[in-house]
Amino acid sequence: MKLTDSFSLSEDVVARVVGEETMLLDLASGTYFGLNPVGGRFWQLLEDGLSATDARDALLEAFDVEVAQLDADLADLLGQFAEKGLITPA
Repeated sequence: MKLTDSFSLSEDVVARVVGEETMLLDLASGTYFGLNPVGGRFWQLLEDGLSATDARDALLEAFDVEVAQLDADLADLLGQFAEKGLITPA
């Protein structure tokens, strides 16, 4: 999935921060997913209504990471979210 693709977050997902990890619970399947601090912050920004590209820009300001690496990691993460039903492509 690309950062410019449109999608919506599943209403069946609940997120909670536990220590430095963000835990996502898919209520529909009962499956938990753990996200590192960057992934957790990305999810939080998406929940706050930011687009994936705007969330990426916020992450670039908050974390010491190369743009190309972050773009690749977030695109992969979005693909995993879609595969697991945590987001729905529009």
